Amino acid sequence: MATTERNKLNTLYAKLASGVPLASEDLARLGISADLAVHYVRAGWLARLARGVYAKPNDILALHPSLVFLQRRLEGLHVGGKSALDWYGVRHYVSQRPVLHLYGWTAAKLPPWFTERFPAEYHRKRLFDEKPDALLHVGPFEQRSEAPLVSAPERALLEVLSEVGVRQPIKEARELAESTYNMRTDVLRDLLRHCTSVKTVRLCLQLGKENSLPWAAKLDPAKLPTGSGRRWVSRSAEGLLVLKP
Repeated sequence: MATTERNKLNTLYAKLASGVPLASEDLARLGISADLAVHYVRAGWLARLARGVYAKPNDILALHPSLVFLQRRLEGLHVGGKSALDWYGVRHYVSQRPVLHLYGWTAAKLPPWFTERFPAEYHRKRLFDEKPDALLHVGPFEQRSEAPLVSAPERALLEVLSEVGVRQPIKEARELAESTYNMRTDVLRDLLRHCTSVKTVRLCLQLGKENSLPWAAKLDPAKLPTGSGRRWVSRSAEGLLVLKP
């Protein structure tokens, strides 16, 4: 190997942490061209995960940096719904290998290199009046640097409720809601005010009232987008779901 190539490879290995995927543009910033990357792959010094995606050979990718990598490529991508609640300890059972629920702004498909390692589902969701680069109450997990974006527990609850009648059983949603005793009323109020789904707003208020949750008593339905005076009705395998205004 030429000295220049060896130096570039040494620099790459020194800067590339274990478990972190790398894009072509990351390699370019280290002075490694596309042709040189191909050479490294053929020599076994670099592993190709997909077109333009690389990692250290025989490396076991870590979830958090892999999510951060995807968030650079998929607009508005964040961990949400049941997965976000689970990360914050809000759950009604422990799954052996839970499916990761990811939400984003546009229609997209998660790459095989990711789903083969981390079973996941992607949902295109525009539940709130917001911008993809300024999502409401979404931020780095536990405010750690280089952590993936994740919904706050209050937003995650609404993301779960928005799926009721579609792919989310009401029984499980109700059980999750029972565990939201410590939800922050001010955050939930802000999200509900910006929520574009009448069903989600009504269901949140209804479950909060049914379970006598502290935050529910502090919310004024008259100041929230609960829609018209008509009932909202949905039929699913579990039967009819009726939400009053």
